[in-house]
Amino acid sequence: MAEAVSGRQKVLLAALAALLVVLYLVAVGGGRHDRGDPAAGPGWLARFGGHGGTVDPATVAVTCVPPAAEPSPSPEGVVVGFGTTCRLRVADPGGLRSLVLRSGAPFLVSAPAPGDADVTVTDEVAPGDDGTAVAKVAVDGATEVALRCPGGGGCVVTIARS
Repeated sequence: MAEAVSGRQKVLLAALAALLVVLYLVAVGGGRHDRGDPAAGPGWLARFGGHGGTVDPATVAVTCVPPAAEPSPSPEGVVVGFGTTCRLRVADPGGLRSLVLRSGAPFLVSAPAPGDADVTVTDEVAPGDDGTAVAKVAVDGATEVALRCPGGGGCVVTIARS
């Protein structure tokens, strides 16, 4: 035979149902409705994620056309100067990482999308209010990223640590 639900159990079930409704309303209605700020980073929730992060600049090989000066280390990462185009060969980072590229001038970046997608993503990156152009390229395996300098007058891009 079925037992009757006690008064205490009814209160507990009602409290659980109310908690679920509140959580649902916060998830649906409490979110931001803007596009966000990609430079702001993933926020507090990223602490609970896997081993995300950025690509180590030391694992990136650089080939530029026309040949330019060798990439040079800096406190921020590795500085790459080039005239027209540059190809970055990223070693397999062992998981999903971001290749962070910074410059004081506009530049174009083109890279394959991560995963099994057969898509190449291209973007012209322009400096923001702080005077820095930042591109974050998702990388989940060994890949090539192409950089181009608009106008061909020469660009300087830093492969940043973060």
